[in-house]
Amino acid sequence: MDVEILSRIQFAFTIMFHYIYPPFSIGLGLIMVICEGMYLKTDEKVYENMARFWTKIFATTFSIGVATGIVMEFEFGTNWATYSRYVGDIFGSPLAAEGIFAFFLESGFLAVLLFGWNRVSKRTHFFSTCMVALGSTMSAFWIVVANSWMQTPTAYEIVGTGLEARAEITDFWAMVFNPSSLIRFAHTVNGAFVQGAFLVISISAYYIIKNRHLDLAYKSIKIALGVALVASLLQPVLGHEHANVVAEYQPAKLAAYEGLYESTDHASMYVIGWTDPETEKTYGIEIPGMLSFLIAFDFDHKVPGLKEFPKEDWPNVNLVFQTYHIMVGLGMLFIALTAFSILALKRKNLHEKKWLIYILIFSVPLPVIANQAGWVSAEAGRQPWIVQDILRTSDALSKAVKAEEVLFSLIMFFCIYLLLFFAWIYILDKEIKHGPEDAVTSYSHRKERLDMFEDKDEE
Repeated sequence: MDVEILSRIQFAFTIMFHYIYPPFSIGLGLIMVICEGMYLKTDEKVYENMARFWTKIFATTFSIGVATGIVMEFEFGTNWATYSRYVGDIFGSPLAAEGIFAFFLESGFLAVLLFGWNRVSKRTHFFSTCMVALGSTMSAFWIVVANSWMQTPTAYEIVGTGLEARAEITDFWAMVFNPSSLIRFAHTVNGAFVQGAFLVISISAYYIIKNRHLDLAYKSIKIALGVALVASLLQPVLGHEHANVVAEYQPAKLAAYEGLYESTDHASMYVIGWTDPETEKTYGIEIPGMLSFLIAFDFDHKVPGLKEFPKEDWPNVNLVFQTYHIMVGLGMLFIALTAFSILALKRKNLHEKKWLIYILIFSVPLPVIANQAGWVSAEAGRQPWIVQDILRTSDALSKAVKAEEVLFSLIMFFCIYLLLFFAWIYILDKEIKHGPEDAVTSYSHRKERLDMFEDKDEE
């Protein structure tokens, strides 16, 4: 394989592995805020134990996410130096903002979150939890801004010519709020809420089937199912708005989403299927006219097909088509699964449906797959452009890097990341089996001990 293919595989592997963890952190952050907020409101010990336990799970996941995210920043300099030189003035700005305004906020309050339970007041600790959760979300915002500018570049000018040419920002805030940034941010974070909630659902269901920590398990699964259902219902709405932006600014990507080769005024939407770029045909179960209707609320709206664009500008159509439909299909499954589970909770017979509990336990990889598939369809759909209509991926490579060097580093990353993954699974398994009951001393218990010591001093 040549250096371009290897570099793309390496970056795809490292970023997809890294992206296992941030959605868990963002989703768990919301769950932690809800649990600790309930503790403040009710002063019930179970909510404190819930907050403490999910904080431990959060910390384990957050640490792996930070470690795996650093690698990608170096890849911009090693494998994609031409890209970094050409658009680094723009792409580097939101990355710097992420470090200053989000990561420092998150990491600054993380120590209070983890070690301040018995050292600060309940309200101060709750504030630190909120700031860590906000920092996780704001990190996502700036990363999505940088990526969205690559999808819908605005507020820039090309300075210089030839090898000295580079893109520079003309308006920072116009770059930040480019046409796709806000809707992609909402869609991304909402998907993270689903993923984090399903981790809580899975662990809580495990405790229910094992008949352990039942008070915590039922309260946790109730909160997580509520978060997952609301987020899952909201996701198709956000996805529809995102698709409208894609239709306007990246019509070739939209055509690949639905395997549409010929421009048509009654474009179908496929529920499931297969597309063949060689014969330029798509087969499967389709809803006639639905794509046209979703884009313009008009069944006769004309949607451009892939043949409207040069063939060298086509993405990998079948990859984009399949990953997009995997994401959508799993999203529909999440709505059905969470709604049915909440109904079982309301009827107080969830514990009787062991088949459902086992499904909930083993459902945790599904949101990960859905989020990964969504990003693959978004990124592969932009190809062959690394920055839409400005810079091709083949032109963004480093001039000095060699294929064998990329292959060696890819193998090395694979081995290291595999070890990190198993370490994360091992620690997670250990924390789950240990459970939340030995969590530590609550505020109320700490006060009782202090009062006891004061009484002894008086004696």
